[in-house]
Amino acid sequence: MTTLIRIGNSQGIRIPKAVIEQARLEDKQLEFKIIDDGLLIQPVKKNREGWKEQFDKALKSQESSEADQEWLDAPLVDEEDLEW
Repeated sequence: MTTLIRIGNSQGIRIPKAVIEQARLEDKQLEFKIIDDGLLIQPVKKNREGWKEQFDKALKSQESSEADQEWLDAPLVDEEDLEW
């Protein structure tokens, strides 16, 4: 349980260390969302977070042709390896 405290011209809350650790919020940027019953505090999701899982899910939901699979399995190369 916590209460609002005055911080300069604003108000804030102190979150107990145990709650921060349990919610894995340590050293993360947080975002606030207003919901019906109050305020939801959660870590900011990075745009690229979870991209591989989403990509794999999309691949599984569609049939890929042999040419598609060849591109997906191709090794990545640096520009230095290319001849211009």
